[in-house]
Amino acid sequence: MNSERNDPKALVTGASSGIGQATAVALGRRGYTVAVHYFHNEKGAQETLRHIRETGGEAVGVKADVRDQGEVEKMVEAVLKEFGTIDVLVNNAGSLVTRVPLLEMTQEYWNEVFTLNVNSVFYCTQAVARNMIRQKAGVVINVSSIAARNGGGPGAIAYAAAKGAVLTFTKGLAKELAPYGIRVNGVAPGVILTPFHERFTSPEQMKRMVDMIPLKYAGRPEETAAVIAFLASPEARYLTGETIEVNGGLLMD
Repeated sequence: MNSERNDPKALVTGASSGIGQATAVALGRRGYTVAVHYFHNEKGAQETLRHIRETGGEAVGVKADVRDQGEVEKMVEAVLKEFGTIDVLVNNAGSLVTRVPLLEMTQEYWNEVFTLNVNSVFYCTQAVARNMIRQKAGVVINVSSIAARNGGGPGAIAYAAAKGAVLTFTKGLAKELAPYGIRVNGVAPGVILTPFHERFTSPEQMKRMVDMIPLKYAGRPEETAAVIAFLASPEARYLTGETIEVNGGLLMD
């Protein structure tokens, strides 16, 4: 890859499927050179890379366990070595893990959910922010969830709490990094057709949720990715500290 190109550079975590994959592809189509992060799903990451390259974009795959701060530091160092800079960070990696009601939760489960959904955002943002602060420019976009606003569905208390922490972290981070010309925003997807719901939501639950959506359909990953791409762009230069709801009207705040 030619790291001397003047294209803006982006790192998207959890980019091997769903919203992360759609976001990496959307940014690639808009002229970004993209670092496609994955952990277990190398096949999905290769698919993401193929989609980006088929539309004339440039991209590299980077593997790391974002629950491990040391691995995150090495990943960011590798991307900076390849790209020279990171202009946009999309913190998308995360998961419900599994549905567990309160009285069945263990400390280990609670910590696992927070490590994956909250600690990872802290690790990645801190590592990338050092470079952004030096260059006095950058964009961070955090993927929260409608669960952060409504408490989530059955067995999703820990996930909802974690995504609520991401939402609040976004606001605090926006204040701290604004003096360096760094914008921090978020998106809170609602019911989106991704492997997340294939894994954690039954067809009956999905039908009930879709029936509650004013627009009467479940969103596509590309619809959330388009909002993320907007937040990354200069058109959103006066937006910071905002989390945009992408849910077809399921929750109106």
